[in-house]
Amino acid sequence: MAESGIRFTLMGTQSTIMLRYAIFLLVGIGLFFGTSACSEGATTDLAPAEAPKSPSNIVFILVDDLGWMDLGVQGNKWYPTPNIDRLAAQGIRFTDAYAASPVCSPSRAAMMSGISGARTGITDFIPGHWRPYEELYVPTNRTQYLPSSYQTYAESLKEGSYTTAYFGKWHLGWDPQKHSPQAQGFDTAHVQGGWGHFVPPIKFTPKYPKAKEGDYLTDLLTDMTIDFITEQQDTNFLVVCSHFAVHVPLEAPDEMVDAAGKRAQPTDRTYNPTYVAMVEAVDQGVGRILAALDSLGLSESTLVIFGSDNGGLRQIFNKSDDVIATSNLPLRDEKGTLYEGGIRVPFLLRQPGTIPAGTVSSEPVTGLDLYPTLLVAAQLPAIDSLDGHALQPLWEVGLSFPERQLFFHYPHYHHSRPAAAIREGDYKLIRFFDQEQPELYNLKQDIGEKNDLSTTAPEISGRLLADLNHWLSETKAPLPKDNPNFDAPRRAEWGKRPK
Repeated sequence: MAESGIRFTLMGTQSTIMLRYAIFLLVGIGLFFGTSACSEGATTDLAPAEAPKSPSNIVFILVDDLGWMDLGVQGNKWYPTPNIDRLAAQGIRFTDAYAASPVCSPSRAAMMSGISGARTGITDFIPGHWRPYEELYVPTNRTQYLPSSYQTYAESLKEGSYTTAYFGKWHLGWDPQKHSPQAQGFDTAHVQGGWGHFVPPIKFTPKYPKAKEGDYLTDLLTDMTIDFITEQQDTNFLVVCSHFAVHVPLEAPDEMVDAAGKRAQPTDRTYNPTYVAMVEAVDQGVGRILAALDSLGLSESTLVIFGSDNGGLRQIFNKSDDVIATSNLPLRDEKGTLYEGGIRVPFLLRQPGTIPAGTVSSEPVTGLDLYPTLLVAAQLPAIDSLDGHALQPLWEVGLSFPERQLFFHYPHYHHSRPAAAIREGDYKLIRFFDQEQPELYNLKQDIGEKNDLSTTAPEISGRLLADLNHWLSETKAPLPKDNPNFDAPRRAEWGKRPK
């Protein structure tokens, strides 16, 4: 089933789900229509919570390069994340959540617009990598910014009388007038500039007057978010706290790094004290934001969303240094790949009284589901052209989605080779554009993607490959082609991307 079918069918399905949801609430029946939402280790009754009587405030905390296994609630006992773990315990945690892309810009553009990068033509980070002598000549982003022709979720919420703000990493265009958050529906914004995590070299556009030399970026973004929430507490608001952490370069306050280095450390996986301190700083910021909502009496009226733009980074793409950041085990590989380590991400949502505490869902979801979910939270009409699902029925009614296909397209060299992928149920197929045979994995049985089933399950492999190819054709996805300058001895060289 191609994603065009998904766009039509899923939105039609979403309408059906929401109709069933409304009927469910009216007649008060207590049935579940699926098994994807379940409670693990929680005593909370998973009966549907009462839907909010008014639009929800929204706080979206987006972390850069945070890996699926970087949180305590995900099973990492070495990284201290008590506040994020508490956020998960008070809401819903998706075990099978995916970024729309394995790198930042296409993932963020997909979340912001609700449209797949295969359609928008934003398939690599802005401006992107280039390997001039590789086997394949890969496409360039159709635009090196998110075009204004795509209505963002901020624009939709602003039309619904929300006050909106964006703080931190943007990476959806460099022009401060044409391609800034303010040009995409945000009333207030301070976009991070510079390369690092301290002031200086970090600076903000527009200038953030409270920033002073030596300040840590993660703390400043948390300050901005709390200040905005406090100022807008009597209005409906949307605020995005878009951290640059835990992206390289790895930097954190010395005292936090020293403390992390003195803790007990694992012997079977990577433990980088600086990286651990960066994760801990993000966690402390989450705790401060939750405390601010509590103190202002806004917790029950605010949907808090926590996620990552792509999978965790093990080592910088060109291996120019020997710093190892983190480990995604048991997932395979890392950021920049379509293996699970590159696209499976933490994804948590909390709204006390609306989302039952302690809910854990194994329903496969994606960053494309963010926009329609925000529309429902804001009590705004659905937009049929979006590529995702509203997620509320998964926790409010206990519905599961009719089995759908999730698609991923990353036709670039980064930490791996140009590829596209499809997930349906427990199966995931990856098509590498430089090889004939795809790879097929059963993720329920083989989360580490070690056992390729493409030759032992040829019917499943063939059907999913056909569906993936049909989706690539229907979306007019930009594809790599043979490189006339292919030079095998020089294939690993990196060059400047052509304009």
